[in-house]
Amino acid sequence: MSPIPFHLAIPVSDLDEARRFYAGVLGCAEGRSSDRWVDFDFFGHQLVAHLDSRGPQDRDEATNEVDGKAVPLRHFGVVLEWERFPEVERRLRDAGVDFLIDSTVRFEGLPGEQATMFVTDPSGNALEFKSFRDPGALFRT
Repeated sequence: MSPIPFHLAIPVSDLDEARRFYAGVLGCAEGRSSDRWVDFDFFGHQLVAHLDSRGPQDRDEATNEVDGKAVPLRHFGVVLEWERFPEVERRLRDAGVDFLIDSTVRFEGLPGEQATMFVTDPSGNALEFKSFRDPGALFRT
């Protein structure tokens, strides 16, 4: 049985910027849209960018330390196949996206060993991309 996709709605300050980032940089196919929102196929999940006409979003700066890094508390992301992680990293770097936390491998040699990186979209939403060397370790303690 294949996993059931999640649905996530996020605020964005500009739909064209959101399209350039999610479709252009990340390669997420665009689905339905209106003048107030746009759906993206976010690695098999439904991500809806809703226009927030109040202006650019202020990123919540609260963090927790995880493996020596200040991880933003408010973030979302996707778990990629190990082989796909470098492709997404390259797309982000080629587009000149600033990294909140540079690509790294955390918990090396331990259950849950993972590659991870954090960026923000143009509206300040924090995204984490991660990949497990052993996909079965996603929830292993």
